[in-house]
Amino acid sequence: MKKTLLGIFLFSVLLEPCLRPVHAAAESRRSLLLMWWNAENLFDTRNDPPPGDDEFTPSGRKGWTDKKLVLKQLRIRRVLETIQTSPDYGRYPDILAFAETENRGVFAASLAKTGTASHKILYYESPDPRGIDIGLAYNPRSVRLTSSKAYRVPIDNDKPTRHVIVAGFSAAGHPFHVMLNHWPSRSFDREWSERKRIAAAKVARHIADSLRSADTKADIVIMGDFNDEPENRSLRQFLGSSSDAEKVRSACASLLYNCWSGYSGIGSYSYRNRWEQIDQILLSCGMLDKKGLSVPDRPFRCFCFPDMLQISGKRPYSTYYKGKFKGGYSDHLPLLLKVTLESD
Repeated sequence: MKKTLLGIFLFSVLLEPCLRPVHAAAESRRSLLLMWWNAENLFDTRNDPPPGDDEFTPSGRKGWTDKKLVLKQLRIRRVLETIQTSPDYGRYPDILAFAETENRGVFAASLAKTGTASHKILYYESPDPRGIDIGLAYNPRSVRLTSSKAYRVPIDNDKPTRHVIVAGFSAAGHPFHVMLNHWPSRSFDREWSERKRIAAAKVARHIADSLRSADTKADIVIMGDFNDEPENRSLRQFLGSSSDAEKVRSACASLLYNCWSGYSGIGSYSYRNRWEQIDQILLSCGMLDKKGLSVPDRPFRCFCFPDMLQISGKRPYSTYYKGKFKGGYSDHLPLLLKVTLESD
């Protein structure tokens, strides 16, 4: 009995950063909730040409069946419902983006039985031969889509990677942009693959610079799985990630505020039992003022609840682990960002 109680106590201690509440102030202004999540291999069970998805079929190496897909979708539903019932949020995300979705159909079907079923979908097919895309859904009652475009990431003599996607929105008359990223992985060797992430960073920076050239204080939210951490060269040197809000305010044309700055919770991904911050949300200087869209105190959170972590608390409870089916949520944790709509 003592061992059991000790185990429960240690588990709760390990999970404390995950469970720490946001302590949001009472709402006196309108707000929006944005979500980013690498949902880990959200595939349907069909064998589609070309052969990139073969392993995620009933007869493939992963044995991906309808039953496993339904379990995966139930996991997604529970995460969204937990956000909606959380006292810190009390709503479904107004804008949500999932990485690693195979196609629009499975993305839409995974949201169909959730409180986001009425969200509209923006979807661009990725050139990634495995069919790993980024799916975006938004609530038409709170935001209006005004534009969108997918940008190719040029990588010479290698397999194509995911597009960088930018979507323009308007909320209560305030325009803003959301940029979505899923940069090349660190497979084989981080330094060898760094050039690919730098190529993606240059594309993302070009988009941000174009938006800021039209309006230096444009409201821009950049979300993604960057497969690098905030202090790596691709983020810091090429995209302009900064942990200093004052520097961002004084260098609107070149820097972006990284929301991990000062965050005391766990990271979104675990490698060799070390929490990493490879999923990130970055903000333009326009998001740091009190005009249009802005961020309140402590607007950012890496969201989880106990079931989303392994019992050790050292990594997410993933769908697959070392090639074996585990039936968990994802190998990444989602990120949430709450923004306020300021009155003119």
